[in-house]
Amino acid sequence: MFSPYYARARKAGPADPGDHVALNVALYGASHRRWAMTERGRAALARDAQTLRIGLSRVTRAGDDTVFEIDEVGAPLPRRVAGTVRVRPEVPAGPRLGLDPAGRHRWQALAPRSRIEVALRHPDLRWSGTGYLDTNDGDVPLEDDFRSWEWGRAATGAGASVLYDVLMRDGRRASLAWRFGPDGAQAFDPPPAFEAPATGLWRIPRPARGDRSGAMTTIEDTPFYARSTLRTVWGGEPVEAMHESLRLERFTMPIVQAMLPFRMPRRRS
Repeated sequence: MFSPYYARARKAGPADPGDHVALNVALYGASHRRWAMTERGRAALARDAQTLRIGLSRVTRAGDDTVFEIDEVGAPLPRRVAGTVRVRPEVPAGPRLGLDPAGRHRWQALAPRSRIEVALRHPDLRWSGTGYLDTNDGDVPLEDDFRSWEWGRAATGAGASVLYDVLMRDGRRASLAWRFGPDGAQAFDPPPAFEAPATGLWRIPRPARGDRSGAMTTIEDTPFYARSTLRTVWGGEPVEAMHESLRLERFTMPIVQAMLPFRMPRRRS
């Protein structure tokens, strides 16, 4: 999705996406912070109806569960990340939806609200809680159609809510707001928009939705992408949402493309 190697290959002609695969693992915390996103070539990829293998890591369907068996090395600090994450859905998957008016980019919440169990060996870390699993796909690169997007997801009651706000390259805007629960999914009117403070280092703008007094805490601040937690109110309910801001015009800048390999090295296997 954000591979500088795939972007370079596309410029030379049709490129094989299977030759540019990665499993991204991000851990946040004062004592266990890790980031791993090593890109690998087709020789490191194997898949069938139940299993996806990338290098030494695997993603497997086990009944309704999705199990991530992780064995990665971080970057830029080469610290190992290894262990298992199990995602167990608690509410049904949502519909597959278009993110843009032309429907060239799709999103689906596969497990809008899940029970997750984390058991890592490196670092030694175990916890369980509420999680989320989704998927995006498209007919063209994101930067061909979008300038930016804002995304938010929060556990709410017995389900979850997800918000998308996108800005197209031609200036059009589109929004999605969906609520997921035991009885299925339905669209709803999104909360009002407000402008949260930009990130401290790279000054990424962070438009968000909810109570304007909501508190935003940055957990990832990069030249083109920010990930934050947002304490706010959606539909009258206090929530702690995960929020992301993506700036694709920054992503395509030559200096940003040159910086990416420091966080996303490439290996053949």
